[in-house]
Amino acid sequence: MAPASDVDLFAPFERDIILEVRTSRMETMPGLKIETGINKKIRPGRIPVSFLGLDADEHDLVFHGGRDKAIHGYCCSHYPTWQKEFPEAAARFKRGGFGENFVTRHMNERNICIGDIVSVGNDGLLLQVSLPRQPCFKLNHRFQLKNFAPNTYRTSRTGWYYRVLREGTVQAGDEIRLVERRWPKWTIERIQEYLHRNTDDAAANEELASVGDMGDESRKAFERRVEKLRARQKRAVNDANGEKETEKWRDFKIIEKKMQTPRIASFVLEAVRPDHEVEDKPPLGSHARLKLPNGLLRSYSIVSGTRNRFELGIALATQSRGGSRYLHDVTKEGDVIRVGRVTTDVKTAGAASNHVFIAGGIGITAFLGMLEEYRAIHWQTTLHLAVREAADVPFRERVEALGEAVHLYDGSRGQRADIKRIFKELSWNSHVYVCGPGRMMEDAMREAKSRDLGPEEVHFEAFAAQTGGDSFEVELFSRSSGKGGTSGKGEVTTNGGGKVLKVGPEETLLEVLRRHIGDAEVPSSCEVGNCGTCRVVLRSGRVEHRGSALAEEEKKGVLLSCVSRGIGRIGIEI
Repeated sequence: MAPASDVDLFAPFERDIILEVRTSRMETMPGLKIETGINKKIRPGRIPVSFLGLDADEHDLVFHGGRDKAIHGYCCSHYPTWQKEFPEAAARFKRGGFGENFVTRHMNERNICIGDIVSVGNDGLLLQVSLPRQPCFKLNHRFQLKNFAPNTYRTSRTGWYYRVLREGTVQAGDEIRLVERRWPKWTIERIQEYLHRNTDDAAANEELASVGDMGDESRKAFERRVEKLRARQKRAVNDANGEKETEKWRDFKIIEKKMQTPRIASFVLEAVRPDHEVEDKPPLGSHARLKLPNGLLRSYSIVSGTRNRFELGIALATQSRGGSRYLHDVTKEGDVIRVGRVTTDVKTAGAASNHVFIAGGIGITAFLGMLEEYRAIHWQTTLHLAVREAADVPFRERVEALGEAVHLYDGSRGQRADIKRIFKELSWNSHVYVCGPGRMMEDAMREAKSRDLGPEEVHFEAFAAQTGGDSFEVELFSRSSGKGGTSGKGEVTTNGGGKVLKVGPEETLLEVLRRHIGDAEVPSSCEVGNCGTCRVVLRSGRVEHRGSALAEEEKKGVLLSCVSRGIGRIGIEI
């Protein structure tokens, strides 16, 4: 293999030689139970090429294959550079390492453009550059380097895809020649600049969304980004004009109420007036904020559905403060409930090789949709589900459909999820998701800490929060300068020592702030300490921090108003 220094990657491309042609059958990835087509081996002789790619070449069709991804090309001159940058994995960086079909030396992301039409050999094969390659966790696993994949697009060494315009045959040694260049401005490298590294350039996003020869995967990403940028610009204009966006509440009718277990009920809510401008599918791990007729605000996990029709799973809390009790005992089918924000605090761990979910009882509702989605896209998943007894498994049919991925612990039979063992037996590059009662969460936090696993490797999702405690006082400071805050109601304005509010033993700081300065001025979402939406700046005093949304270094200057409690008197910014 020629050293990288022997090849000028910026030299114009007109022709190159296909050094190797590679194909593969689907195989099980080492250490995992999922299959991959990345292990492509050299194919001798002349190989037929159809509109779906090379003969006998198999793909995981969720993310690979199809007309826009018929053939993957890669520049082998990148491999020596990877070897220098990651010497611990140098032996793995060799031709075929990225799962490429065509191995070339000169053509690369800097000198080929989206839409380029190229001819191959003398048998009539005609291809078109269709997409930059989007790396996934399988590269991390293949090279045994955690979070390696983002390096490929940061350095524009991803490879690229071809679509087949005219079928033919190919073999190693064939010449590949540039026939037509339709989009000379948009090299693969330049597209990746705006796809990954400079994502907020409105003009570039607009232009790239209109590149017709770009495959749907990237072009639609630019289209979605344009829509979001326009919405963000509209909000900025409204804010500048004093038209601050407030939480939008919509009416939803309970169209189905069903007992899943003796303690857990499911509720299907449907919008009275569907909003067709919102994204149809809520993010994975979402929860919806409900404003109940009795005045309470509560957030519950969405188990399935769309933003206009979704299902919740709600357990009757032993010490209910009114939310679950009202929904279980008072509501009926046909009742209307107001729904506000639908948000998530779960970040998709796309770089992980294995996804391990630990849930206790109703905690499964936070993750069930994620488990189903991850399995649908062939990510390796495991569920450890602990219940009081077998009858307490909610959404049983859906849980059972997960098959051998489920490990069920029946408390009535003396079975218990051994959190220490689960963490000890985690396979390489696993991501853990935990949602359960206090003891389970504490055990998991302790095990994660003992193994130096941070928030990028473990996600904690509380389904209930300990919010009570000793009374405390809170002094309000204006964010702009000195002491004092403004309420819009004339209740909190002061020029002296700042208005002091009292938080009782059974109420939260968030509830007190809402009462005095209004809902619109105090953002919140999950209200159990998961998401961090309700954070406020701490000016003075000591805090008993609760919840999982803050990193240790953040706790010095921020607290979660929905769960954390002051000690004595604290000062916060409004």
